[in-house]
Amino acid sequence: MSSTRETVPGEQGDEGRSARRCSWRSRRCGIGSGIGLAVVNLANSLTILRILMAPAISILLVYKFWRLALAIFLLAGITDALDGFIARSRAQRTELGMILDPLADKLLLFAAFMTLVYLRQIPRWLFILVVSRDLILIGGFLVVYIATGKTTVSVSPMGKLTTGLQLATVLGTMLLHVTGGVGPYLPTLIILTAAVTIYSGLEYVLRGAKLLSG
Repeated sequence: MSSTRETVPGEQGDEGRSARRCSWRSRRCGIGSGIGLAVVNLANSLTILRILMAPAISILLVYKFWRLALAIFLLAGITDALDGFIARSRAQRTELGMILDPLADKLLLFAAFMTLVYLRQIPRWLFILVVSRDLILIGGFLVVYIATGKTTVSVSPMGKLTTGLQLATVLGTMLLHVTGGVGPYLPTLIILTAAVTIYSGLEYVLRGAKLLSG
């Protein structure tokens, strides 16, 4: 003889509680979200590895292990390409990954720039310019979020070019101590990086102003 269990008013069974949790945590239950549930996956692991490379590169630069620092910096670039490819091809996109990926890039650049400035290999004014732009963008993002509720801002082509030139400046400075062949081009690269950094910063400020006025 089978037994049944009544649900007393005000009381819910396990299935009811589970359904209730899913109703207000739809993302975690996989409802209405195209982002994968797994948090620790291969793509995110590569991103975390890239974050850990930032202090390693700084330490190697301080002790003048230029070749090894260059090798790890290039490896970080490879992991940056790989984690994005894996996240797209294996449907491993997560909210954590969307936060960690740009954070890893910024930490890597900040650590490299700060150390190279400390070693007097990159002008201080360029470092101040790069950091100031990022701080302005972060502040602008917070203002736009508070005013409009928007949590995502698309990266402009000039923004991507800025990041590319900043990476090229770090890479060129390291190559200068390994091969010495890029010396004549480095001052021009630094000036170009500074100009594009200023331009892209102003571009983002204008985009933020339009969002707030619209």
